[in-house]
Amino acid sequence: MTDKLAFRERLAQGCMLGDGAMGTLLHAHGASIDTSFDALNLDNPALIREIHRAYLEAGTELIETNTFGANRYKLGEHGRAGQVAEINRAGVGLARQTINFLSKDGCYIAGAVGPLGVRLAPVGRVTSEQARAAFREQIEALVGAGVDVVLLETFSDRRELVEAVHAVREVSSTVPVIAQVTFTRDDRTLLGDTPAQVAEALAELEVDVIGVNCSNGPAQVSRVLQAMQVAVPQMHFSALPNAGWPEYIGGRVMYAAGSDYFADFAVSMRNRGVRLIGGCCGTTPEHIAAMREALDSTEYESVPLDNAIVVEAGEELAEREAPSELAQKLAGDGFVISVEMSPPKGIATEKIIQAAHMLREAGADAIDVTDSPMARMRMSPWAVCHTLQSQGRIESVLHFPTRGRNLLRVQGDLLAAHALGVRNLFVVMGDPTHIGDYPDAADNYDIVPSGLVSLIKRNLNEGKDWAGNSIGQPTNFLVGCALNLAAPDIDREIRVLRKKLDGGADFLITQPIFEIALYHRFVERYEELHGLLSTPILVGVMPLASLRHATFLQNEVPGIVIPDAVISQIEAAGDNARRVGVELAQELGCEIQSVARGMYLMPQFGRYDLIAEIIEGVRERSCRETVAG
Repeated sequence: MTDKLAFRERLAQGCMLGDGAMGTLLHAHGASIDTSFDALNLDNPALIREIHRAYLEAGTELIETNTFGANRYKLGEHGRAGQVAEINRAGVGLARQTINFLSKDGCYIAGAVGPLGVRLAPVGRVTSEQARAAFREQIEALVGAGVDVVLLETFSDRRELVEAVHAVREVSSTVPVIAQVTFTRDDRTLLGDTPAQVAEALAELEVDVIGVNCSNGPAQVSRVLQAMQVAVPQMHFSALPNAGWPEYIGGRVMYAAGSDYFADFAVSMRNRGVRLIGGCCGTTPEHIAAMREALDSTEYESVPLDNAIVVEAGEELAEREAPSELAQKLAGDGFVISVEMSPPKGIATEKIIQAAHMLREAGADAIDVTDSPMARMRMSPWAVCHTLQSQGRIESVLHFPTRGRNLLRVQGDLLAAHALGVRNLFVVMGDPTHIGDYPDAADNYDIVPSGLVSLIKRNLNEGKDWAGNSIGQPTNFLVGCALNLAAPDIDREIRVLRKKLDGGADFLITQPIFEIALYHRFVERYEELHGLLSTPILVGVMPLASLRHATFLQNEVPGIVIPDAVISQIEAAGDNARRVGVELAQELGCEIQSVARGMYLMPQFGRYDLIAEIIEGVRERSCRETVAG
């Protein structure tokens, strides 16, 4: 039997390694997400022991009891509020049994206590006294069963955590306490507290360790802890992050951060003086084993975590999200194809979702969703973008007109789009309302497209609004703007383009062209004035459907120039004009592949099947040429 140091003595000696997720492994072993995981202490104790054993064999020094939600409110949701004491005592017993079975006598048992799952007054109906009583009921059972330390974790309400700490002290004046908070993606708690505010509040209480768990992965936890350490350097700290931000893939919740990344994290945290390190949601015994190996190695050199920057106490922090898939494709070598789609006139989205599936399978990279084309009322495009990404499984580009929006609405709508996962924008002026169904609708605007490009790239993407106020977390928009290759005054078009590029435009989408000579003429003139045009260009392509269609575009749509030779081919085709239009679009698309980064296809009359055929033809030509090369 090993003589185990008291928890505080062990803490004073240096870094300890905790365990990882319990709920993640329970769910992976078949436990329904709707069941009470805590009640499994009684209903399936063998499973709980199996998970404890895996973490102990991986090298943890401290295991948490399976009691995170074992309070009267959460257990009450499953009709088991009367078993609080029994379930908590069983949780401690299972941990101790596993430790004894493996002869891991030097390991510590942390009694896990999470939030109550109800809101405290004045926001909710549960008073502070009621909350403290519920915590006390659970903690009495844990302490009575002999835990080495009480671990309060995943709290987002600082007031609720304070009540939990007071409950611990009412039960025992001597039991050690770890108090951990979780933060949202803007590095604040759900109720708006900064890391420094949390740290300073907890430092005033009788706790042994303060820290961060759950949250948005190792990089964020590292960053938040730095702010806490600056605010209260005299305290001991803990860090138990999620394995990155969870994603819902194929019906399963998946976490991206691997075990090697956590090994780097463990060494980095130890080197910064953090005393307890472990994992939360998404972490497994493999993560803990990698951390154990890294901490025990005398030769391991950790790689600094991205975004782990030193900050001053109280400073608002931010982390920019990863670039969109479209941004990554435009930065690569492949040929990018995007397809224009108008939102539905009503609330039904089945057709656009089916079209999205067909276009994606044909080889489209993205779908551009227009905003009230021709000033006609349709569904809001950012809702369509979100639907296409979540159900159509294809990335979207939101067309964002400045017309009809003041600066307040412009910024609010952009933040809403970003929150819905829309990262790609195409900034345009928008069609004037007098040509549409509501000619008397407001048509004012505070900002032109070049100004909006600058606002997005230099303000929102830098974490501030137009007035310079912080928005907490920077956006990460990819921003495109319009280009008319057939403009009658090319030099003027180039001057307007320069303003957009100077504002930070990332890519360009052209009006539809019908001969590649227009592209060459514009690029050559640009290079004469400014040098190489390095910004990615998606060249517009529109399949002609008939002679009537061609003559209408030629005579009534500004910016469109159709060569006489093309019109003659469409005219000669007669009833076969639509087929000829598809073939001409395929030929033009293949020519565009050799000179531009991509093409932008504009369906006519809702014929997405023809667009899919054009994409397949262009992709097939590309594959043939690659093989031949």
